[in-house]
Amino acid sequence: MDAEVLLQEEDMEGSWMLLSWLASCIMVFGGALPYVPQYQEIHRSSTSEGFSTRICLVLLIANILRIFFWIGKQFELTLLLQSVVMILTMFAMLHLCCTVQNANRVSTKQHRLSELDFRYFWKWSAFEDYLLFCFGFTVLCAVVTLLLLDSALFVETLGSLAVMFEAMLGLPQLLQNFDNHSTKGMSVKMVLLWMAGDVFKTTYFVMNESPTQFWVCGSAQILIDVAILLQVVFYSQDTRAKLG
Repeated sequence: MDAEVLLQEEDMEGSWMLLSWLASCIMVFGGALPYVPQYQEIHRSSTSEGFSTRICLVLLIANILRIFFWIGKQFELTLLLQSVVMILTMFAMLHLCCTVQNANRVSTKQHRLSELDFRYFWKWSAFEDYLLFCFGFTVLCAVVTLLLLDSALFVETLGSLAVMFEAMLGLPQLLQNFDNHSTKGMSVKMVLLWMAGDVFKTTYFVMNESPTQFWVCGSAQILIDVAILLQVVFYSQDTRAKLG
């Protein structure tokens, strides 16, 4: 009898480990999945007008900060790997947007990071400028972190900044939709996957007792996702009314 109970406990433990491993894999790669339909949409339509590249800016800053937060306060390795995957994904999105924009460009005038013109910040023509900016930001973070790593206040502030930026993920898209009075060119599938991912990861943060900053960030992202989906409904109705 004892042997059967022990065997059942081992089976349950094995099942739990498998589920935990699957959840970790979803956390690592799940954040990148919403950008697959948006990538396909941009590639198909040969325009990036409906997609806000400032989403890439927000996520690059958030995940670079999160990596340095991990150095100061080591949490789940899963979240560190998620940041690496997300950074690579954002570079892929920026590369496609730069390629499409340059192919459609009528004017020969290009905007470069070296011009130091704030009006064209994050609107550069060359993908290399985005890489250079991120490299400079990473070096800056590395130097400051090295100097202040022993300060618990600095480490917690770093974590708060990381999740604050991540919580604003959907805000650039929300504002761009508002300015355009349209969601044309934006992948609704992307936003739906954002929503599903944010609900999943917020639950994951709570169940794994991750730092408070993480589940607060997830909750804020869910609210912004809902607002963008409401824009989709509102602007589609407004378009139909004008056409009608």
